[in-house]
Amino acid sequence: MTETSARAAAAPAASAAASAPIRTPMPIPAASGPGPGSAARTPRSRRRPEWLVPAGLIALSLVPMAAGAFRLTDLATATTVTPDNARFFAAPVPIILHIVGASLFLLLGALQFAPSLRRHRWHRLAGRVAAPAGLVGALSGMWMAVFSDLPASNGTALMVMRLVFGAAMAGGIVAAFVAIRRGDVRTHSAWMTRAYAIGLGAGTQVFTFLPWTLVYGAPDVATHAVLMGAGWVINLAVAEVVIRRRTRRSPRRTGATPRTESAAARARLS
Repeated sequence: MTETSARAAAAPAASAAASAPIRTPMPIPAASGPGPGSAARTPRSRRRPEWLVPAGLIALSLVPMAAGAFRLTDLATATTVTPDNARFFAAPVPIILHIVGASLFLLLGALQFAPSLRRHRWHRLAGRVAAPAGLVGALSGMWMAVFSDLPASNGTALMVMRLVFGAAMAGGIVAAFVAIRRGDVRTHSAWMTRAYAIGLGAGTQVFTFLPWTLVYGAPDVATHAVLMGAGWVINLAVAEVVIRRRTRRSPRRTGATPRTESAAARARLS
């Protein structure tokens, strides 16, 4: 009697438990904030191709290098001296030195702006050729500014500017060499960038002369000097922007001392 009563009492409870709905746990939403692995899941920002800048610099220097190659060919093959080329035959050595030195400096200097080459041994080897070539190009250009029989469109103001910018280019190369010998990579890079900007002035001067010539015709002596100077000033202004951006992007590493940086630079030079 007692067992039967217990079963009868348990039946409604079991029936109620069976008919009750089954509740499933609610999923916990994932945190929206950055987690430890979020950096790996974030797509990388597209970087500018590293060869874009060297290719642009080489393209800008093609006009002066092509003009130099034409002048060398003329010196090697011309059999008749004319009023147009007489000044080149009168003193061919500084002209040849200027063309060869400046062309090597522009070509090798453009490749130095590729980050992968700056981290490679090639950077040091190419620099040992580019720096002397730049000095030869600058000094021979200064010699021609003073002693060559230049066209009538080249006045005294342009001669002075050529001497000033030529001296600045040569001085920048020397300052860069001194800086890298004492292990100051940042100063070395800044001065070489300035020297390269001056050397590339002939390429930019094509774009300062072209609009004026198309609109107004051949410039007079004063305008000629202004347009030539504009090419050098524009390049130096761009160089300073590049140097400042480079300095902001690569601050001095924490814990790096001048002695350790100097040792690292000397190791790269060896």
